[in-house]
Amino acid sequence: MRNLSNRAKVIYLMILIFFISAFGLFWLDYIGMIRMSKYINVFREEPELVVDAAGDEPSLMEREEFEKEKQRFLERIEDLDKREAVIVDKEKSLDVEREKFDQMRRGLDLEKKKLADDRNRYSGYKDNVKKLAGKIYNMPPEESVKIMVNWEDPLIIDVLRQMDADAEDAGRQSMTPYLITLLPKEKASRIMYLMTQL
Repeated sequence: MRNLSNRAKVIYLMILIFFISAFGLFWLDYIGMIRMSKYINVFREEPELVVDAAGDEPSLMEREEFEKEKQRFLERIEDLDKREAVIVDKEKSLDVEREKFDQMRRGLDLEKKKLADDRNRYSGYKDNVKKLAGKIYNMPPEESVKIMVNWEDPLIIDVLRQMDADAEDAGRQSMTPYLITLLPKEKASRIMYLMTQL
């Protein structure tokens, strides 16, 4: 050390002071007493992760906005639930109405079938009355009256009317008044009365 000049001693001393100061600054920065990154770009740390960022906590306004959105969402769900309930009720009422219409349609089909059966029966009855009227016309009056006495009154009336219609179509005199005179008096009067009423 004696061989060194004063000037070299000063330089070594300054280098030592600089080294100790730099080491001290690094040490103080490392333990967090000072932040060197604020003053020197070299010491700037990597940016904090988004997950660990201190400002990651939502602010009060953001929380309020989130709560409002959540409330709107819940109201929307409630509204949709109400609409769904109304739709389900309407579907049930439509099912009830559809069932009523189906019953009405089945009833109408039955009525239609009944009317068709009645029409066919009446058509067959009319054909039978025409045949009976033709047979009675072709028989001797006394014989035909013996047969007609055993019939029900509506059938006698229908056959006599058919005979009148056939005579009118053929342009001849009807023999129904003569046949009525051959009937027993009580039966003849009842037949004449019913012919005026029916």
